[in-house]
Amino acid sequence: MKNLRQVIFKLICIILFTGALQAIAEQRPNILFILADDVGYGDLQCYNPNSKIPTPNLNKLAKDGMRFTDSHSPSTVCTPTRYSILTGRMQFRTGMKGVFTGAGGPCLIEKERLTLPQMLRDKGYNTACIGKWHIGMTFFNQAGERITDQGINGVQQIDYSRPIPDGPIHRGFDEFYGTVSCPTTDWLYAYIDGDRIPVPPTQVIDRNQLPKHAYSRDFRPGMVADDFQHEEVDLVFLKKSKKFLEKHVKTQPDKPFFLYHSMQAVHLPSFPADQFKGKTTAGPHGDFIFEMDYIVGELLGTLQSLGVADSTLVIFASDNGPEVQSVISMRKDHQHDGARPWRGFKRDQWEGGHRTPFIINWPGKVKPGSTSDQLLSLTDVMRTCAEIVGAQLPADAGEDSYNMLPVWLGKQGDLPVRKYMLQQTHSLALSIRDGQWKYLDHKGSGGNNYKVPGLERYALHESDPQAIGQLYNLKIDPGETTNLYSKQPDRAQRMKAQLEEFRASGYSIQNNFLRNQISSK
Repeated sequence: MKNLRQVIFKLICIILFTGALQAIAEQRPNILFILADDVGYGDLQCYNPNSKIPTPNLNKLAKDGMRFTDSHSPSTVCTPTRYSILTGRMQFRTGMKGVFTGAGGPCLIEKERLTLPQMLRDKGYNTACIGKWHIGMTFFNQAGERITDQGINGVQQIDYSRPIPDGPIHRGFDEFYGTVSCPTTDWLYAYIDGDRIPVPPTQVIDRNQLPKHAYSRDFRPGMVADDFQHEEVDLVFLKKSKKFLEKHVKTQPDKPFFLYHSMQAVHLPSFPADQFKGKTTAGPHGDFIFEMDYIVGELLGTLQSLGVADSTLVIFASDNGPEVQSVISMRKDHQHDGARPWRGFKRDQWEGGHRTPFIINWPGKVKPGSTSDQLLSLTDVMRTCAEIVGAQLPADAGEDSYNMLPVWLGKQGDLPVRKYMLQQTHSLALSIRDGQWKYLDHKGSGGNNYKVPGLERYALHESDPQAIGQLYNLKIDPGETTNLYSKQPDRAQRMKAQLEEFRASGYSIQNNFLRNQISSK
């Protein structure tokens, strides 16, 4: 009788939750996804009580919503993470190493692949991408040939009369305004509107006209357009996003929107706009983080003023951990640690390279002030959004994406959604999580060279120097200081085998039905 009551109770819970999902899908919430650049776990006050930089708007977003403490960018650098967010698929599966620069392309997202914005558009959403793309585009020279040079020579060959054939508007977005790669540290400093660059670059940038400080050195002497001001880029993106929201609510009030606002902030060089200079006691990079927080507040305020805040799911995330130079200089100059409390930086497979802030707010659905320690990857946004809008992903979509909606709605309890999670570096080195255990399928950081001046002081003593991989118990060793590879060889080999299975099979989802779907492709 007791077992029967338990079965009945579980069936009732399933029926009620299914009904709730159907109601959510019918409501189709607006979705605002704010992706910051190089924001570390320790950069926000709501994650780091010792932060030296005020982040009141993100603090409020966390207070009003849910903050994740074990959330991760799929990669330790820009391009792979952005591919994975928009496809729900780990980028290493494409075989491309590194990131795009200049006129680099073609688009890494395959033409036939279902994307997050396309899935939402198929469900009636108006979709827009504002800001940094960095997943590749195709540019042509005057002979109609695709440009393959990713440096300044390639930019100088571009025929700006020819449309871009594989930008965001060809991968599921109705609108796009932004830049092809890193907005202020690339060879091409110009804005793209749809599939054109309306104001082409005309000259090589004069670097002497820009600020000079410890956080200003990471940009290339590329070609710049007359309307492109490095210190105003994020405010231009903000203006365009606000315009999209205002136009949408005015002209299509009964249609939901998906806005992917992809910032330049706080990628080096740290060039805060004039109105933010000196607003913190943490120098130019602190001012830049403060500007990033201000932009979040302006977007949230726009939702409020338009009367759509209560019907909008807001997601805030970062594409990877904080940049090496910004962390080192901020530690020295301002006693602020953007990687706190983790080991490593951007590019590293250690936690500092990819454990990043992830905050959601969904009035009436997500419990205010809640915190989750569920293991989460940004690849999970796609399948979670599919669940929200009632979309059925095909077998060849979202291969590394898990549905986190039960967690977001507070229905999951302590049962983990993910048993495993893959991570990658720009060199395609991999690691895998299994609960509290983490296996790195390589020696060293997988990214930065800790033998170069400036980084050697952060190199830790190798506790197992002969090991070809690394095994850490994050529950008792969150700083990844003690490599247990040789002490627990069976566990290391099991995790290695699981990693290789995920690599070879083309997917890492664990749901048997979904696995069978993909296996039968």
